[in-house]
Amino acid sequence: MMVGGSPPPRMPNPTLKSLGPEKFDYWKAHHLLNRAGFGGTPAQVRHLADLGLDKAVDLLVEYDKSTADPIEENAFDANIIRPLTDAERREQQEARRSNNEAVLEKYQRQRNEATQKDRRQLGAMRRWWLQRMIETGRPLEERLTLIWHGHFATGYRTIEDSWHMFRQNQFFRANAAGNFSALATGIIRDPAMLRYLDNNRNRRARPNENLARELMELFTMGEGHYSERDIKEGARALTGYTYQDDSFAFAKNDHDPSAKTIFGRTGNWDGDDFVRLILASDTTSSFISLKLYRAFVSDLPGEPTKERKRFIELLAKRLRDTKYELRPTLKTLFKSEHFYDSEHAAAMIKSPIQLIVGAIRSLHTPPRELSALTSAAELMGQDLFQPPSVKGWDGGRSWINTATLFVRQNAMAYLITGVRPADRNDSGDAGDFDPTHLVAHLGERARDPDSVVEYLTRFMLGTPPAEERRAVLLAFIQERGNRIDRDRLLGLLCLITAMPEYQLC
Repeated sequence: MMVGGSPPPRMPNPTLKSLGPEKFDYWKAHHLLNRAGFGGTPAQVRHLADLGLDKAVDLLVEYDKSTADPIEENAFDANIIRPLTDAERREQQEARRSNNEAVLEKYQRQRNEATQKDRRQLGAMRRWWLQRMIETGRPLEERLTLIWHGHFATGYRTIEDSWHMFRQNQFFRANAAGNFSALATGIIRDPAMLRYLDNNRNRRARPNENLARELMELFTMGEGHYSERDIKEGARALTGYTYQDDSFAFAKNDHDPSAKTIFGRTGNWDGDDFVRLILASDTTSSFISLKLYRAFVSDLPGEPTKERKRFIELLAKRLRDTKYELRPTLKTLFKSEHFYDSEHAAAMIKSPIQLIVGAIRSLHTPPRELSALTSAAELMGQDLFQPPSVKGWDGGRSWINTATLFVRQNAMAYLITGVRPADRNDSGDAGDFDPTHLVAHLGERARDPDSVVEYLTRFMLGTPPAEERRAVLLAFIQERGNRIDRDRLLGLLCLITAMPEYQLC
């Protein structure tokens, strides 16, 4: 979607050169906060702009220097889904032998009750994470946690243990901007991933190739950069990597300790060695750099252009030179001229979570009912803790169709007015939301329709508005007395969020 005017000029051959400090203005800070977080209020954007480029990027990327609400280990119940005790197992086995239906029915009933309770807990976890994304003072941390959740994708319906999903979420957060090797090594020890890709059934007598294949194809290297033999040998390296209850376990008797040849190198490799061999390939740094590029710069479908490929390869070299440290690579990205090129402004489609969280954080609307928002996100195609497959969410243009666009517009109207779609006959009392703070910094111009429309549309759309959009909004104000007040601002917000361009960031 192109927003007004002629297309931007062709980019020069990009480098990792930093943006000149004098060029980092309010709108560059706005772009940075939208991409490296979930957006922010005008006051938060101004704060970043006043810090300057280097300090603004450091504030976002070095988020571990900022305080954050601790995550309590007892926030959720770890024992809803648990293995049977030895006594319970013996009782169940005896009941099967003696065909004691009463005892067998008791255990089936317990399992059904635990499953229902666990699903309710998963719903609470969805609301908890959404609230954390809305309220966090470390937006890049949660943004990266969401990115890794979609990258190393696992789904609750297969795992059926909400505690394993919660622990995986904590793992992603703890390593979000750390070293990618820690993510890759940790994921082959993660109970949720081991269950999702059947590695708990990967034994020397009968290797299971699922984790080995997806580790290379989807998580680290990309399709076509390994052989079928590499998959088979990688699966052997991963034999015995399993879990017991809630923890990783190495089943030595199930592991194949014999020699394996992976990428042409032979040794008695285990799963850690397999990851190390993968990370030694330049292909891996290129694949992860492309992933970061599509997450933060441009998610255009198909192969990147020659210019973009050059930038991605330079970023990949930076990643290799830092031995897969993500923080310095992200700093380089967020400071680069290329990141701020006008071609990339308002050029990415917001995911449902970005849309919801970004609206609340930037407009400072009330969060309304979190359960309604997680349900809306699911209808829009992004169900937290349940990516559609091991490939994660396709993202980009797949987020938008007739049905999801309708839900997107309704969700924004709900946040702004407090009225659910089913209650549209309601008068829509939005008394708990006053949007005047969005234009207060304009001073005297906050009462001028032209100034308000010009600023508000650019703030919400991320790019100067097309003239026809401005005309529609100005006509709306003119038809209502040509003045700016709270109710007219609410109307403007509803109109702008209904524009197709608002789906972009």
